Amino acid sequence: METNNLIELNNVTKKFLVGDGEFTALSNINLQFSKGEFSGLIGPSGSGKTTLLNLIGALDDTSEGSIEINGKNIANNSDEDSALLRNEHIGFIFQSYNLLPVYSIYENVEFPLLLQKLPKAQRKEMVMQALKWVGLEDIADKKTSQISGGQAQRVAIARSIVKKPQIILADEPTANLDSANAYKVMDILKKLNEELGITFIFSSHDSKVIKYLKRVISLEDGKVVNDEKK
Repeated sequence: METNNLIELNNVTKKFLVGDGEFTALSNINLQFSKGEFSGLIGPSGSGKTTLLNLIGALDDTSEGSIEINGKNIANNSDEDSALLRNEHIGFIFQSYNLLPVYSIYENVEFPLLLQKLPKAQRKEMVMQALKWVGLEDIADKKTSQISGGQAQRVAIARSIVKKPQIILADEPTANLDSANAYKVMDILKKLNEELGITFIFSSHDSKVIKYLKRVISLEDGKVVNDEKK
């Protein structure tokens, strides 16, 4: 049966070993995300937001349950399959930017494309298009160690979208930004969602992020306690 769901989580549980026992970070999560959604996981620290984002991004494995992306269960992927999934279909935005300071803005954005072994001319076109989306095409040669926090997060956004992934996972993307830059970043991400149809899933407790979301999924103690579309 054809479905519009891009991501499906079925009875997902994640446990971590702690000393002689175990800690249940997520318990029996059932969620579906449609193509083109602009949604977010919200809740206090320790509620399971980042853990859930990491599972969807194939950065970690589930303890129980399944996660399907494009109809394929990724819960027990090999490391190679998970890397291929991330390389081809998923972009990440982190609160700490994770940029390489000795390289230029251009080189940081180009990095994901090197993994795809694309021709140089094609890479250049894609990088400059991504930088144009975030308004940094005029300073592409500048080192990332020489730019502001707001600009650094825009470089991180460009890096996440350069390969035009189906999904972007954003973990506290405004945590290190002042209000003006936070709103600027969210405006950019909203535009990318609307014009490119990328599915966004945020992890955040920032009210500036939450006001932009079209769907808010509240987590508490590793469980979904509310799921509301605006």
